[in-house]
Amino acid sequence: MTDPTRTLKTEQPTPDYVPGHDLLAGKVVVVTAAAGAGIGAAVVRRALEEGAKAVVFSDTHARRLAEAEESLAAEFGAERVRQLVCDVTDEEQVAALLDAAEEFGGVDIMINNAGLGGTADILEMNDEEWSRVLDITLTGTFRCVRAAGRRMSEAGKRGVIVNNASVIGWRAQEGQAHYAAAKAGVMALTRCSAIDLAPHGIRVNAVSPSLAMHPFLEKVTSAELLVELKQREAFGRAAAPWEVANVMVFLASDYASYMTGEVVSVSSQHA
Repeated sequence: MTDPTRTLKTEQPTPDYVPGHDLLAGKVVVVTAAAGAGIGAAVVRRALEEGAKAVVFSDTHARRLAEAEESLAAEFGAERVRQLVCDVTDEEQVAALLDAAEEFGGVDIMINNAGLGGTADILEMNDEEWSRVLDITLTGTFRCVRAAGRRMSEAGKRGVIVNNASVIGWRAQEGQAHYAAAKAGVMALTRCSAIDLAPHGIRVNAVSPSLAMHPFLEKVTSAELLVELKQREAFGRAAAPWEVANVMVFLASDYASYMTGEVVSVSSQHA
């Protein structure tokens, strides 16, 4: 934990929210794990602000999904938002999520945000804990990359896939062997699938954030640990979810047209 004798960094203020500039104008965007208040939800909002034709978003929480759809529909128009319960460990549900995008002309941009964390010492971790984190975080991302890649290539679309990795895929952290292995796998999956999909004109990149603060995370994380995590960052603060979403939207946009197979750190931490 934080050394009490060490001078703490000054927490820099979060910058003002940046307005949209139609970076995703006319695109159909699909986002997983987007019913809460974290990165996924921020990506949905940002995609709509950036002119997306429609955003189809999913999660495993039906009530929160319905509430999010109602709120976004009131703000951006019911014709631009759709929600669907989707568990990324179920291939049929992933297919159904992409089927929902067909109503708008099919997926152009796939944002894979679903993941599961947890803390367990390697000596105490059981197979079920290991497998569940890997199945949702890594294999779930693989299922979505494969399904979206197939839809895009079959439709002849020069689509984009953006995955959510983590700085923990580069560095060690106590109790995080399963999550770190999964996120390192997402990075490798991103690089390799980018090469496989390049002949189809499909780009695949990933972001690698560290601490993105939202109300649920604040509720389940001790104040002491939050201070420690913030102190690891150059600005002495957590990222706002929309700051990570901005980078994902950039990677999804034509401004990143020559970028593929990259993992972009949204953090001052790398290794």
